[in-house]
Amino acid sequence: VPIDPTLPTERINYILEDSQISILLTQNHLRQNLQEFQETVIDLDAVVKNIATESAENPVSDVTPDNLIYIIYTSGSTGKPKGTMNTHKGVVNRIKWMQDEYKLTPSDRVLQKTPFSFDVSGWEFWWPLITGAMLIVAKPEGHKDPNYLAKLIDSQQITTLHFVPSMLEIFLEVADVKSCSSLRNVFCSGEALSISLQQRFFAVLKAQLHNLYGPTEAAIDVTYWHCQPDTQYKIVPIGRPVANTQTYILNPDLQPVPVGVAGELYLGGVQLARGYLNRPELTAEKFIENPFVDDFGSPLLYKTGDLARYLPNGNIEYLGRLDN
Repeated sequence: VPIDPTLPTERINYILEDSQISILLTQNHLRQNLQEFQETVIDLDAVVKNIATESAENPVSDVTPDNLIYIIYTSGSTGKPKGTMNTHKGVVNRIKWMQDEYKLTPSDRVLQKTPFSFDVSGWEFWWPLITGAMLIVAKPEGHKDPNYLAKLIDSQQITTLHFVPSMLEIFLEVADVKSCSSLRNVFCSGEALSISLQQRFFAVLKAQLHNLYGPTEAAIDVTYWHCQPDTQYKIVPIGRPVANTQTYILNPDLQPVPVGVAGELYLGGVQLARGYLNRPELTAEKFIENPFVDDFGSPLLYKTGDLARYLPNGNIEYLGRLDN
């Protein structure tokens, strides 16, 4: 359960209580925020030397693909965070797909800058570690400083990184951005990527730009699109589903809508979360029985609340939130 120490104390206490964790790993300078926590607290600053003397051999694990890998808390419409329970098999599928699609090599350098309470940080950490690429970790809060990022990308010769579109927009305004010539792949997700921002990106940088889409409830990302500088689209597509993932665009009666017609986007496949911790009613509302299930399909669908439509070529266009 990753907890951002910059969160308000009230929210930190809620997550600690709701998740019912029994052991908390932290650092000495953060302990003042944990006065209400009565379970075991391990100060990593105090034990790091002892840990270094332990065996480097991997322990025997009885973890299965269906076990939980993490619970990430996201803000709900009510303002009360909900813990999304993701599995090992879902995240492994997502990371393996990314390597199959984009082929990270030992010569690549990946910038890890997303706070670890957001699921994008997962591929920033794990993708380079399974491929032998170099992992460069930004300083705390460095993801908010575009000037620092530009200098870091240049000095460390970063080839691969992620931006939410609003931060990419600010980054492209930095005077040093053209010095970031080492960039090879830039991934966007978390917000809609506009055509105008895509055009500005290609006017400034020589890198490839990729538009990814996915909720926390489906292991980071579930669709992908390779952006084109000479596109005729008026909206940047979110593309097609990643491996072992199904996408459905349905009407209120859970029937598929025709190509070009807007409907709600539903997701199926191995990346679906197990649901929400301690929220059985919300889990039942959002994770519904799959009416299209077969021997190989997902027994459940996740109801995203997002409006989308299929384009004639099979790609998906994101149109916004249903409640907007």
